[in-house]
Amino acid sequence: MKTIGLLGGMSWESTTLYYRVINESVKQKLGGLHSGKIAMVSVDFAPIEQCQHRGDWPATAELLSNAARQVEAAGADFLLICTNTMHKVADDIAAAIDIPLLHIADATAEALKARGISRVGLLGTAFTMEQAFYKDRLAEKFGFDVLVPNQDDRTIVHKVIYEELCQGQILENSKREYLRIVELLAAQGAEAVILGCTEIGMLITQEDTAVPLLDTTLIHAEQAVVNALQDDPASE
Repeated sequence: MKTIGLLGGMSWESTTLYYRVINESVKQKLGGLHSGKIAMVSVDFAPIEQCQHRGDWPATAELLSNAARQVEAAGADFLLICTNTMHKVADDIAAAIDIPLLHIADATAEALKARGISRVGLLGTAFTMEQAFYKDRLAEKFGFDVLVPNQDDRTIVHKVIYEELCQGQILENSKREYLRIVELLAAQGAEAVILGCTEIGMLITQEDTAVPLLDTTLIHAEQAVVNALQDDPASE
């Protein structure tokens, strides 16, 4: 079994989901007392969030590249950045380490392809919904038509993430708003909606809507387990 590297803490609320899903998946596949081999560095999110909102992406790249080197030094065989938004600087982080980076958008794209989906809605932080680093990767590398909410709804989605979900608050009104936005994206032709922020799955799940949802946290974590168990005789 390979050692999975986690660059977490953005927020720690969703990083706990990565840890749980990875260990549950390994136990399911291998049985007994098996659990995942994990090397993790969990950063302080507050200074990173401040850099995000003032647009200082080079500072975030430097902070996370340093943390990624620590994950590699701890013995990780490959790295997951446990957040969608900070894949904005994924190329910088990948260049700072000598182990592979499992990109969250790539793992999600493979899940979409497996379902035969070509037109998809995207929820996430304003950075993820509005900037090119995520949408263009899905469109240009994989050929997906990506829809995002209108400006007012993007503001709602972003505010709920930072002011509620990242602080562990799950509010019923916010859930209703998210489900309304999901339905609007479906009405515009989205065949599924990507929960493109690792906290969104705390608020809405597939049980809440008939619109297919792709939870990037679950997809990313489960793909990490597949990679970790490749060529492992115990998994056969």
